[in-house]
Amino acid sequence: MACVERCRCCAESRRHSSILYNILRSEERAASPAGQGPRRAGRASRGCPCGSRRGVALRSPQVACKAASAVLVKTLRFVQNVPCFQELPLDEQLLLVRSCWAPLLVLGLAQDRVHFETVESAEPSMLQRILTARRLGEQPPPRGPAPGRPHHGPGGGPHLPSAGEIQAIKGFLAKCWSLDISTKEYAYLKGTVLFNPDLPGLQCTQYIEGLQREAQQALNEHVRLIHRGDETRFAKLNVVLSLLRSINANVIAELFFRPIIGAVNMDDMLLEMLCAKL
Repeated sequence: MACVERCRCCAESRRHSSILYNILRSEERAASPAGQGPRRAGRASRGCPCGSRRGVALRSPQVACKAASAVLVKTLRFVQNVPCFQELPLDEQLLLVRSCWAPLLVLGLAQDRVHFETVESAEPSMLQRILTARRLGEQPPPRGPAPGRPHHGPGGGPHLPSAGEIQAIKGFLAKCWSLDISTKEYAYLKGTVLFNPDLPGLQCTQYIEGLQREAQQALNEHVRLIHRGDETRFAKLNVVLSLLRSINANVIAELFFRPIIGAVNMDDMLLEMLCAKL
């Protein structure tokens, strides 16, 4: 009975020719903010976890999505300009980029100080999805998308990121901004993220592990030289790296790319961009 009472608020509130061209040139209409019904502020303020699971969308998708798209292009240009990365076989390059494009993008958003606002958007609850699927004779929707695949709601529609997922992104950006990370520090952090030797399928594991170690050593030396009076800065920057683990790549794709180019296969887009002259 207590569970029913605690979550009652849930029931009550509920190519031109190229993918890259579409990202940078799309002028599609911005989604209008979803209307909000009467609010149950009293119950929500008592800490019901349902609020963090409500779907949210960008308040100004044209502005935020184009900013994120520009950051993605800059991020892949940075990656392409790393000589050690270019020495890797193409399949190794693609494997690394597919695994780390989202954390690299969020680091880029922090470096460029990209701000974005979201609005709550009505989305069916899990119970409503299950009941709808049963009425239509379909399988109940899964709890989460498969890795590398976009979120999908009932009927194949988009699954909006939750408020909790957006808060994780904003919390990461705020942490970076509070540290006033320099351009060189961002570069070393990106190198540490890019050269991840723990990915399944890598052949050049020892070489990539050495590159990651070099990026960390360079960051440590830079911090000791520039921030001599701050013995905790290197540890704080490594905390930033640990926070990136909470960033879901599917959420980034849904938030910043679906509004302007629709359902997107990030693997295809990254391959196209990686092979392009950015």
